[in-house]
Amino acid sequence: MNRTAFYKRRAVVPAMSQLKIGDQAPTIVLPAVDGTMMDLSTHKGKRVILTFFRFDSCPFCNLRIRRLVKRWNEFPEDTVMIGVFDAALPALQKRMKKHNVPFTLVADETYQTFQDNGVRKSFFRAMITPFKAPLSFLESQFRGYVPLTLSPAKLSTLPADILINADGTIAKAHYCKDTVDHLSIDSMIDFAKGN
Repeated sequence: MNRTAFYKRRAVVPAMSQLKIGDQAPTIVLPAVDGTMMDLSTHKGKRVILTFFRFDSCPFCNLRIRRLVKRWNEFPEDTVMIGVFDAALPALQKRMKKHNVPFTLVADETYQTFQDNGVRKSFFRAMITPFKAPLSFLESQFRGYVPLTLSPAKLSTLPADILINADGTIAKAHYCKDTVDHLSIDSMIDFAKGN
């Protein structure tokens, strides 16, 4: 099968079933960039913003992290935000050091957590993002965020934003249509404030 036929046939690759409103929060235990192990279950009793990003050098992911950090003072002080990356821990630590991230970032070196939670892949949708969001693309390039991989497996991941209630149930599961189709930061702030 030639490369074009492969990508057309696999335009959107579903993984396990996706999380839905009312589902129990997933079980996730992964290494964090600060050297600890993050166990999602320890945050029960708090609202949690969980984002599945792509890979550590993803330009749009780095831009999203930068924007979240820039607006972090608008979130309540007790906000729990966790970003999961398809990355090796040392690479993620190196890449995120420059952002001075005030929330938790974890590395999933096996991609298993992504698969277990229904994160999709679409090489086509990932590749059209620069045309759908040209200003974000230009800003990411201006800031020096360059993808350091040519792996279709890494490039094709579509992010997901999951909002988890204090009782451990899913309040919202947003599986992005492309690599910049995240929930708005304003809606994340509202959720963290209990609205």
